[in-house]
Amino acid sequence: MELTLTTPALLFPAISLLLLAYTNRFLTLATVIRQLHATHKSEPSTLLLREISSLRYRVRLVQQMQAFGVSSFLLCVVCMFVLFAGQHRLGEMIFAISLILMIISLALSVREIQVSVEALDLHLRDIERSC
Repeated sequence: MELTLTTPALLFPAISLLLLAYTNRFLTLATVIRQLHATHKSEPSTLLLREISSLRYRVRLVQQMQAFGVSSFLLCVVCMFVLFAGQHRLGEMIFAISLILMIISLALSVREIQVSVEALDLHLRDIERSC
């Protein structure tokens, strides 16, 4: 298979949308953390303390997701430049690394979703105990 200049360019819309989704995850987490901070100041709770560690972990995961996603995007651009310069073998290697970084980013996203579901499960268990 020959890697052309347009192949890495095809990933631009997908990576851009993915980074937007990651940014939305981050902004949602920031909002939840700010709300929890206000709630905890007025009414401390052990449930909130357990959720804080989960949120801290999720923020780190989103940070890593974004870093790997941006790195993948950057390498796609570098790959296009290298292909444009006529270095096809180097371009193929850079593109392969870019794809690996995107795979890592997506795997971290799956993990963040799992942690998010676990955090929601804490709330559901608390509601069940209250009933």
